[in-house]
Amino acid sequence: MSESMRGKLGKFALLSMTFAAVFNVRNIVNNNIELGLSSAPIFLLATLVYFIPFVFIIAEFVSANKNSESGMYDWLKKPLGSKAAYLGSFLYWFVNLFWFVSLLPNVIAYASYAMLGYEYAFSPMVTSAISIALFAAATHISTKGASWLGKISEIVAYGVFALFAIYVIGALMALGGNHEPVQPITLEAMTPTINWATLGIMCWIFQAAGGAETAAAYLNDVKGGHKSFIKVIIVAGVVIGAMYAVGSLLVNVFVAREDLTYAGGMVEIFTGMAQYFNISESLVGRFVGIVLFVAMFGSMMMWTAAPVKIHFSEIPKGVYGEKTTELNEHGVPVRAAWWQFAFVFVMLIVNGFGSESVQDMMNTAINLTAGTAMLPPIFIMVAYFIFRLKHDETPRDFRMGTRKQGMGVVSVLITIFVVSMTASAFPSGVDLVRAFFINVFMTAVFSGLAWWWISRFEKKQASKEVKLQAAKQA
Repeated sequence: MSESMRGKLGKFALLSMTFAAVFNVRNIVNNNIELGLSSAPIFLLATLVYFIPFVFIIAEFVSANKNSESGMYDWLKKPLGSKAAYLGSFLYWFVNLFWFVSLLPNVIAYASYAMLGYEYAFSPMVTSAISIALFAAATHISTKGASWLGKISEIVAYGVFALFAIYVIGALMALGGNHEPVQPITLEAMTPTINWATLGIMCWIFQAAGGAETAAAYLNDVKGGHKSFIKVIIVAGVVIGAMYAVGSLLVNVFVAREDLTYAGGMVEIFTGMAQYFNISESLVGRFVGIVLFVAMFGSMMMWTAAPVKIHFSEIPKGVYGEKTTELNEHGVPVRAAWWQFAFVFVMLIVNGFGSESVQDMMNTAINLTAGTAMLPPIFIMVAYFIFRLKHDETPRDFRMGTRKQGMGVVSVLITIFVVSMTASAFPSGVDLVRAFFINVFMTAVFSGLAWWWISRFEKKQASKEVKLQAAKQA
């Protein structure tokens, strides 16, 4: 495929794509529901101790693998070997299947706000049917390449930036006008309670601050190459972390934590602000619904394309069918994208039949992604530790400090992640057997199948090599 046939992204387009992939305004409300105002300092902590160092790790891997098509497989292969590289990229793709199932009902909720001014309660089966149609549209658009996604992401970035700014300015104006926040912003309220539940919820804080590796899937589509990419994702990391922290601090100015819901929380805080300023709540609800529908749908398109590119575009030829991994003129494995759609289609149907409500559907999907969502970043972190330990002489333009500093930083991250992931997989107050089955056993089964698949492939390749050598000697 000719490089000239692929559209090139400017720095702002890449920044927009990173923003669309990483920043999700619903994370502010969701974590406020779980943690209250203490989510603000935890978001800030996550930015400082996780997201920015993780961005540096991604930047260093990008710098060391300048010819990589999509990142993750190549990053893992040198330090961990081909089998672990395959497993890491497989899990990155696999865990996102469940994330789609949890995200799509939110997209529908915001669409109903946009059209009706309130959330219409569909049945689980109708929700599944609409979700399938939306995901089909997202899959089709995601195969059009980086230039299309760049344009869509710019619209998303402008909309979400504007929405975020409107709320922050409104909240600060109210506070400046002697308005008493519904949830007082005090040092006591912001102080996290460190317990098993908090450690588990921090998984979602880390996940909310993650996603820089997704933008790496479009490294070869960026004007200025890896150097531009590194600068952009570092800037994106700082800005996104600051927005999460500020938003989390002001989220309860107009609406109490206990009055917020997962599906409509962002609309609820804006209608609370509208009520304070005597503006039409219905009009504001529709406006916020439109912006968030576009933002969620745009973000979903990024996540529809990137995991497919990351897993299917760089693994060795022959692991899957030739047509499955074949890239189109935009560098996207189209057939693999539609295979992904087929898996999500089945999951949505099963979830729709097996759930009593949409909230039940979302809870099931969220449980399935709890600890497993942390596995791909752990693969990247372990690979980075071994990369600095054994391959630090590899030429690259960017390094996260000295060898010892890099290894020290990533060791702290791995420790935090393992503890948080364990707490998330086995939350307090749940059936431990059920939690083990959903969060450990199922992941282990699919991981085992993936390991068997790549081992089988490598044995076949080795057997072919032996036969070829024997034929040459004969």
